[in-house]
Amino acid sequence: MRQTPLIIDYFSDLLCIWAYAAQIRIDELQRQFGDAITVRPRFMTVFGDTGQRIGEGWRERGGFTGFNRHIQEVAARFPHVEVHPELWQRVQPASSGTAHHYLKAVGLWQETGDAPANVLEHAAWALRLAFFRDARNIADQDTVFEIGEEQGIPHREVEPYLRDGRAMAAFCRDVEDCEHHRIEGSPTLLLNEGRQKLYGNVGYRVIEANVQELLKQPNGEQASWC
Repeated sequence: MRQTPLIIDYFSDLLCIWAYAAQIRIDELQRQFGDAITVRPRFMTVFGDTGQRIGEGWRERGGFTGFNRHIQEVAARFPHVEVHPELWQRVQPASSGTAHHYLKAVGLWQETGDAPANVLEHAAWALRLAFFRDARNIADQDTVFEIGEEQGIPHREVEPYLRDGRAMAAFCRDVEDCEHHRIEGSPTLLLNEGRQKLYGNVGYRVIEANVQELLKQPNGEQASWC
């Protein structure tokens, strides 16, 4: 068996309905495997420019109104999530980048050891809920800070990372790693040092089986048949 935790990089975009619905699987994965795994939240720019992706990309299908219908249809398949009926109509966030940038600052604060346990995961979920359930504009910086404060994250703790570029550098590293590993979309689980990718609406048992197999490998070493 492994002597060190299995590292799982979890790439997602906060504005992605599939990642919102899949969070229950990530939560169960962490509950089941506990300290045997480390899930690292990573962020990507599927919705880096929503005007282009939805406004232009969905022009022939109704633009933001058509995308709202699509989101409602997807959400109907997942009764465990709540989606505001006017999503993408009541508010139209210009980019997921604002929230991702903020979360990288939260992650850097968490690494200092002075932050509450799992503050990054809690903040990410709070931002997803704020958008999907409450239709709040998480592209607006003041709104993001407000949501953070609601979660007990003092602005003074994360602001230095945002101001001096460290949070942006961490976000850029996520984007570069997406390109390096050819991450196709949100959500994607990257395992085994990039050798295995589980992309999209993957069932929990499939994820579980992959993790269990990797945990059987001593020190993470995998023999090759080549």
